Amino acid sequence: MTFSEYEYQRPDMTALQKDADRLIDLFSAANTIEEQNQIIAQINDLRNDFDTMWNMAQIRHTIDTKDAFYEKENDFFDSNVPLFQDMVSKFYRALVQSKFKKELQEQWGEQFFNIAKMTVDAFDPAIIDDLKEENKLSSEYVKLNSSAKIDFQGKEYNLAGLAPFMQDDDRSVRKAATEAFWDFYGENSAKFDDIFDRQVKLRNTIAKKLGFKNFVELGYARMLRSDYNSEDVKRFRELVRKYIVPISSKLRKRQAKRLGLDSLTYYDLSYNFKSGNATPKGDPEFIVAQGKKMYDELSPETAEFFNFMLDKQLLDLENKKDKAGGGYCTYLANQKAPFIFSNFNGTSHDIDVLTHEAGHAFQVYQSRHFAIPEYNWPTYEACEIHSMSMEFLTWPWMESFFKEDVDKYKFSHLSKAILFLPYGVSVDEFQHFVYENPDATPAERNAAWKAIEEKYLPDWDFEENPHLSKGVFWHKQAHIFEMPFYYIDYTLAQICAFQFWKKSQETRETALDDYMRLCAAGGSKSFLELVDYANLESPFEEASFNKVIGNVEDYLATVDDLVL
Repeated sequence: MTFSEYEYQRPDMTALQKDADRLIDLFSAANTIEEQNQIIAQINDLRNDFDTMWNMAQIRHTIDTKDAFYEKENDFFDSNVPLFQDMVSKFYRALVQSKFKKELQEQWGEQFFNIAKMTVDAFDPAIIDDLKEENKLSSEYVKLNSSAKIDFQGKEYNLAGLAPFMQDDDRSVRKAATEAFWDFYGENSAKFDDIFDRQVKLRNTIAKKLGFKNFVELGYARMLRSDYNSEDVKRFRELVRKYIVPISSKLRKRQAKRLGLDSLTYYDLSYNFKSGNATPKGDPEFIVAQGKKMYDELSPETAEFFNFMLDKQLLDLENKKDKAGGGYCTYLANQKAPFIFSNFNGTSHDIDVLTHEAGHAFQVYQSRHFAIPEYNWPTYEACEIHSMSMEFLTWPWMESFFKEDVDKYKFSHLSKAILFLPYGVSVDEFQHFVYENPDATPAERNAAWKAIEEKYLPDWDFEENPHLSKGVFWHKQAHIFEMPFYYIDYTLAQICAFQFWKKSQETRETALDDYMRLCAAGGSKSFLELVDYANLESPFEEASFNKVIGNVEDYLATVDDLVL
């Protein structure tokens, strides 16, 4: 069966809750560990059934946000996912109170119980209605973003469709396209502020109901961070400010020199070379064909995986009208099938997606053998190691996509990874400000964002853009609205991915071995345990941070980018 043939059926919540309650009672009353394990398997079947239908509905809704049927199904899950969370939380409570807890820990590993405890701490039936509202607000943000219909050069585009014009060789076109992009956010800024204001206040209320000091603590529990805390993250942000911001400034000066400009403005940031950015030399069909060749040659494991994705039609890559923005990978548990969603637009980002999201998909494909859903995926910052590292492990095949532009691509890809780090920690620091000051007004939030921009992104020049000068750049960052505190994960993972990049330059076989081992481990270990398991160094350690960044900086210094 292909994805289009996968049958969707709305879960019967009454039957699901009845079955779950019965099984949880049986679990608690069981007299042997064997009985409890049999019941865990049955509970996991229920969970996988619900999760599969939820993800299927989300995929089909984001492929076409105007599809009336799946819009209703999306609304159904917005209202009923909290009830499912209640069911899972009851199971976790019974698990951590099991009379056979020690034996179960020995069998399934400590991480299973870490996840259970943090999930229990982050949930209570008293917040079910609040969670329903939180889900609805996230959907409201998605709908607002996907509603963009922007007239440009006589045609109508959505936000993703403007991207090629924002990288056009003609600076006046870049400026006009970028202004059109931000005009959408400017014209709708009150709506974005209103959605977020309601989200912040609601999340703060939820945190207080659960006994947390503020939503920062709850946010970290939701992200299942068991081996580092907000103070560790604060020190990491300082490492980025201290070491990366100066390198970023140097890279921006090199970029301005390449472009023959005295300085860069906000509409130049994505334009890397006077001769034009590196772009894929073919349409989406060409890109997928080259991707198949690449994964066939990378390893037997990636060959099997990518052919499975193609055979089952588990990729939806082209930008289309009424399609939700962005890109993601998700997983259909009952089919043991990853799914990749994207919006190809003719830029190098199309190839980044094919490697980044395929890194996620390959990992879950490799760890789909785990009997418990908790181990199919690791926590998010570990997930991003797989995706970002796959971007680098596939470098030897970039020439097939970019042809004569391959050197441009590699230089800009590695540079972009460095330049991303200050932005990534900016998003994180902003979220800490927001949830430590939940009563701040929209204007105060925007002012805080501007101050953070000046701290980490001093080279950004908005040339008095009427919208960006107000501090609304963060409106476009979906993670802030939909998945609070899921952004520092990218920056932590980037430091780990740089290590895979270096390994692959030196001993490719060792890099692949470590990567395969990491993927196969799934979520069976915590973040720092997985880092160690893959023979990587912790991104929180200043010495290892410096060494990793030094390797990248040294490489970039050897490239004569003026001739590219």
